Amino acid sequence: MKESTLLNEAQLSILRLLGSMKTVEEVNELRQVICDYYARKVDEEVDCLWAEGKWDNEKNEAVLKDSSYQ
Repeated sequence: MKESTLLNEAQLSILRLLGSMKTVEEVNELRQVICDYYARKVDEEVDCLWAEGKWDNEKNEAVLKDSSYQ
């Protein structure tokens, strides 16, 4: 028997929001907003790592050369 998963309040909130959308375009627009949000969070974290000396050009180059990121 498959175990059920309870949704947290944030997940339920997103589902309610999606339920009010009428078109695929609206859903795609929300998806882009969420992607932009997380991209901004990654940028902020990398900026912090850079400021703390935990990230540098060498690590940038290694990520760009790593085939799993392409």
